[in-house]
Amino acid sequence: MKKKRLVTRTIILAIMALAVGYTLYANMNKDKNQKIEIGKPAPDFVLVDMEGNKHRLSEYKGQGVFLNFWATWCKPCEREMPYIENQYQQFKDKGVQVLAVNSSESKLVINKFVERKGLNFPVMIDDGQVQAAYGINPLPITFLIDKEGNVVKSHTGELNEETVRDFMEQIKP
Repeated sequence: MKKKRLVTRTIILAIMALAVGYTLYANMNKDKNQKIEIGKPAPDFVLVDMEGNKHRLSEYKGQGVFLNFWATWCKPCEREMPYIENQYQQFKDKGVQVLAVNSSESKLVINKFVERKGLNFPVMIDDGQVQAAYGINPLPITFLIDKEGNVVKSHTGELNEETVRDFMEQIKP
């Protein structure tokens, strides 16, 4: 009986070790495969904003796109949103579009946040597919996409207003 338990426990332990090993291997290789390359085309996507409008990234060719991934629980994301809104108001008529992609939160939570911050640019909810395509981790992260649809730069971490302005200048057509 004791031998049977020992064999069973050993088999279970071996299966668990293999599962953990495979998970670590898959996650390390996933990041390598999902790396966004500067100068290369940005992965296309279609997401719906809070008003129900569809946004396809490729439809913004000819404009610069300030693509920001964020969440309401992310304090750096919250602090940078007013700067993004201020600069969006300055650059929206100069060919720069802001697309804010939220990380799978509820519409209610996002709408309250958008109202409280007075955001006027498109805010979309991602179910994780776009974040996976862009290799997002951690938040916030911003990608600058030029008028040709190529990634010009990526920035991980909180932005200040001067940096947001500089980034928008870089992608202004």
